[in-house]
Amino acid sequence: MPEDPPAAAPPESPAAARPTPPSPVQQGPRFLGWAGAGLALLALAAIGLAWTSQQRVKLLEQQLVARQQQTQSESGEALVLARQSQDTARESAARMALLEARLAEAAVQRSQLDELIQSLSRSRDENLLADIEAALRIAQQQAALTGSLEPLLAALRQADERLARHNQPRLERVRRAVLRDLERVRGVSQVDVATLVIRLDEVARQVDDLPLVAVAHALQSAAPSVAAEQAVPASGPASPKTEAPAAAGAGTGAGSGWSDVFGRTAGWVAQGVAKAWGEVRSLIRITRIDAPESVLVSPDQQFFLRENLKLRLLNARLALLSRQFDVAQSDLRDAQRTLERYFDPSSRRVVGVVDLVRQVGQLSRQVSLPRPDETLAALAAVNSLR
Repeated sequence: MPEDPPAAAPPESPAAARPTPPSPVQQGPRFLGWAGAGLALLALAAIGLAWTSQQRVKLLEQQLVARQQQTQSESGEALVLARQSQDTARESAARMALLEARLAEAAVQRSQLDELIQSLSRSRDENLLADIEAALRIAQQQAALTGSLEPLLAALRQADERLARHNQPRLERVRRAVLRDLERVRGVSQVDVATLVIRLDEVARQVDDLPLVAVAHALQSAAPSVAAEQAVPASGPASPKTEAPAAAGAGTGAGSGWSDVFGRTAGWVAQGVAKAWGEVRSLIRITRIDAPESVLVSPDQQFFLRENLKLRLLNARLALLSRQFDVAQSDLRDAQRTLERYFDPSSRRVVGVVDLVRQVGQLSRQVSLPRPDETLAALAAVNSLR
């Protein structure tokens, strides 16, 4: 059977719904609990602060100890540096004293050097003139020894350049004299020894190929005999051929045969007579010889003749290099006479070599070397005015 629904509860009153305030007995212990908790928190905070303070104090103590140690080390280093500074100061003082002494010595030397420079500046012109005069005299001696004008030209050019750099009005007279001497030396014709030596070398190289008079005369004597031998065979057979037609036209039969035999025999006889006459003419020749010794030179003598000629040319070459022009001309004249006497004058090569030797002999002459007299006179005049 169905159960009965529960009965509805009665509605609560507003007064029952409000919380009841605690009693004073209950508030006292609760306040004490809150106060104890606050005190515990404060104690904990104080303990934390004390601990952190202690840690800071320890850290500060450690920093103070480290700083004290660093200060002690720095003070030790400062003492060492102070001692080093004292030593350095002592050394500096000693060096300063030494430098002062050297400075005083340098001052004395400077004063002496100033006096020397002043004396040199006063005598600079005199030294310049003395140097120019000495250089010119040395160059003149070198030119006389070597036969070349180059040392004198170089000395005059150097003197002109030095005077131009010096630029003193009272030395202008000396410079004008130097320029005049320089132009006069340049105008002198100088012997070109190098070219003459090259020409002599060329002549010596051609000596072995030059034909001698003896060889040329032998060749000229052999030429007529060869021409005669070539002419006889050409003229011998011509007579039978020319006579054969005439004999054939004059006779007939047996007469013509006898005439042919007679003509051939006559031709052979004429050919033999011509040969004999040619041999006789070749054995006997009449020739005009102005220098018999040039024709009668044997092959051995021809070798020594050429070698002697080369020696003459070599002596002339050495004489030119040593500036002995008289000796060179003498050797060249002997070489020219040898060429004209023993070598074939009809050969063009011989004629060219003779002309070359003659030209070298004409150019090999002693040249009078000029002297810088005007410059030396101007230098003497300036020195006399001091």
